Amino acid sequence: MLVRLFSSKRSLLSRGFYAVKQFTNPTMEDIVFKAICLNLRQKKWKLLDQMTLRVTNAEVDCVLWEFRNSPQLALQFFNLVGKKKGFLHSLRSCCIVIHLMVNVRRYDEALIVLKNLIQTKGYSPLEVLEGLVASYETNMTSLAAFDALVRACTQIGASEGAYEVIKKLQREGFWVSIHAWNNFLNHLLNWNETERFWKVYTEMVSYGYSENVNTCNLLIYALCKECKFYEAISVLYRMLKDGITPNVVAFNMLVDGACKIGEIDLGLKLVKKMGVMSGDCVSPNSVTYNCLINGYCKLGRLVIAQEVLNEMVKVGIDPNVRTYATLIDGYSRNGCLEEAFRWCDEMVERGLVPNAVVYNSLVHWLHMEGDVEGASLLLSDMVDKRIPPDQFTYSILTKGLCRSGYLHEALNCHKWILEKNLVEEAFTHNILIDYLFRNKNIKGAKQLLGSMFVRGLIPDVVTYGTLIDGECKQGSVESAIQIYDDMIKVEKRSNMVIYNSIVNGLCKAASLQKASLLVDTLENANMLDPVTYNTLLNGFCASGNMDKALDLFSKMRKEGNSVNIVTYNVVINNLCKHGFFQRAKELMKAMIVQGLIPDFITYTTLVTNIAKNCSREEVIELHDYMVLNGVIPDSQTYNSIVGPLLAGGAEKDQA
Repeated sequence: MLVRLFSSKRSLLSRGFYAVKQFTNPTMEDIVFKAICLNLRQKKWKLLDQMTLRVTNAEVDCVLWEFRNSPQLALQFFNLVGKKKGFLHSLRSCCIVIHLMVNVRRYDEALIVLKNLIQTKGYSPLEVLEGLVASYETNMTSLAAFDALVRACTQIGASEGAYEVIKKLQREGFWVSIHAWNNFLNHLLNWNETERFWKVYTEMVSYGYSENVNTCNLLIYALCKECKFYEAISVLYRMLKDGITPNVVAFNMLVDGACKIGEIDLGLKLVKKMGVMSGDCVSPNSVTYNCLINGYCKLGRLVIAQEVLNEMVKVGIDPNVRTYATLIDGYSRNGCLEEAFRWCDEMVERGLVPNAVVYNSLVHWLHMEGDVEGASLLLSDMVDKRIPPDQFTYSILTKGLCRSGYLHEALNCHKWILEKNLVEEAFTHNILIDYLFRNKNIKGAKQLLGSMFVRGLIPDVVTYGTLIDGECKQGSVESAIQIYDDMIKVEKRSNMVIYNSIVNGLCKAASLQKASLLVDTLENANMLDPVTYNTLLNGFCASGNMDKALDLFSKMRKEGNSVNIVTYNVVINNLCKHGFFQRAKELMKAMIVQGLIPDFITYTTLVTNIAKNCSREEVIELHDYMVLNGVIPDSQTYNSIVGPLLAGGAEKDQA
C-alpha cells in the first residue's frame, strides 16, 4: 500500500523536522532557525523580511513544520518567503502548506497552492500527488488533501489529471472519498461529457461506494440534462427508500426538469409535496419559484406566472433579480413589452438593480420589433447606470442593427468594440460575416475573418459554418469545401448544420450525384437528420427528377423518423407543378392519417394549384376537408381564392 511505500520517506522527513530541536552544539543554521521561529511568533515581519534573504528550502520546511499547530503563521511565512526575488518554493514546502491548510479546513488557500503547482510551476497532477504522499503524516494531516488535489484539477480543466489521481490512489490502497468522485463527476457534467459521466459513475459503484445526497443530485442533474425526467424521478424515490433525505437542490432540479419537458403541472405537484416527501426538512426557496415562473413564461401562461410570484411573496420569499429577469423576458417574448417595462419599474421600486441580463432581454426584443431608437436609448441608460455590457449585449446590438438594415452602423460599432478590447470571442464576428454574405459582400466577410486572426481571435465552428453556408449560397461550393478542409485541419469538429449547408450547395449547383454520395456517407455514419433528407429531396424535385425524388420519399416513409411536414410539402408542391393534382391530394390525406396536420403552406399549395386547374366544387371540397381535419387556412389564400368562390356559390343559390 502507498502508506507503506512512503513510510520511510515520512520518517526521514520527520527526523529532519525534529532534528533542529535536538542540537547540542548549535550551528549558524540552528541559530537562524531559532531566530526565525522567535520573530515569527512575535510577528516581526520587517525583521523576518531581512532574516529570510538567504533562506533555504530545507529551512523553510523546518519552520513550516514547527508551526504546524499555527497554520495561519505558517501560511504567512510561506507567502513572505515566496515573494523573495529568485526564491522558488520546493514541492515539499508547498505540499506541507497544503496539508496544514486542509487540516484546518482552509480549502481555498490549499487550492491556490495546488493550482499554482500545476499551472505555474508545471508539475503534473501525479507529481503533486507524490509530493502530498511524501509529506503525509497520519497524526497531523488529512486525506482530504487528496480530495483537494482532485478539485484543483477539475477547476483548471485537467480532466485526465483528476482521473489519474483517483486511479493512482485506488491502486496504491488509499481511500478515495466519495467527495473526490462526486467532484470529478460534477466536472464531467459541466463539460457536457455525459457519456463518460455514466461510465465513471458505474465504475465508482462497482468499487462499493455508497451514494450520498450529492451523488444523487448529480444523477438527477444528468438525467434531466438528457430530458429523462421520469428516470430522474425514480432517483428521488430511490433516495427516499435508501434513507437519503433529498435537499432543496434535488427538488429544484426536478421542478426545472419538469418545466423543460412541458410537464409544468407535474413540477407544481412536486413543489406542493416537497415538505411531505422530505419529512418537513425541505421547503421551496426562490430558485424553486423561479423555475416555475420560467416554465410558465416559456409556455406563454403569463397570468399563472404572476400568480406564482404572488404565492412566492405570500409565503415570505422575496423575488430577486432573477425572478424579475425571467418575468421581463417572458412578457417581452410574448409581445407584451409595455408590461415588461412595468415589471422593470416594480423591480427598481423593490430596491433591486437591473443587471445585464435584464437589459439584454429588453434590448433584444426592442430590436425584434424594429425599435432601433428605443434599443439605443436603453443601452445609453445601461451605460449611465454603470452596468457593464457583456458579450451577449454586443451580440444583440450587432444582430439588431444588421436585422434592421443598419449593417454599416453595425460594422462601425464592431470596430469601436474591438478598439476597446471588449470582445474576446467570435460571437459578433460570426453575426457580421453572416450578414455580409447576405448582402453579397464576400470581400468584406473575408476581410473580417482576417481581422480575427490579426487580433488573436480563434474562429469557432459557427464561424466556419457561417463561411461555408455563405459560400454555398453564393454558388461557390468548391470554396465552401476548401473552408471545410481548413476547419478539419485545425481540429474543429463539423456538425449537421455544416453538412446540410454543403448538401444544399451541391443541390443548387446541380451536383446531385455528389450530394447523394455525401448523404450516403452521412447515412453510413448514422449522422443524418430530416433536414438532410429534405434538402436532397428538394434538389431532386427542383431538377425535375421526380422518379428519384419519389424513390427517396418512399425510403424516408419506410424509415419513418425522417419524414415531417416539410417533406410532404416539398413532394406535394412538385406533384402539383407536374399536374398530378389527385396524387397531391391523396398524399395530403396520407399525411393526416400519419398524424401530421398540414400547415398553411400545404393549404396554400393545394388550394392555389387546384383553383387554377380544377372546378369550384373541388376547391371548396378540398378546403372543407382540410379545415375539418384541423388545418388552419392561410388568411391571404382564403380571402383571395376560397372566399370569393364561396360567395359566388351563395349568390347562385339565391338566384
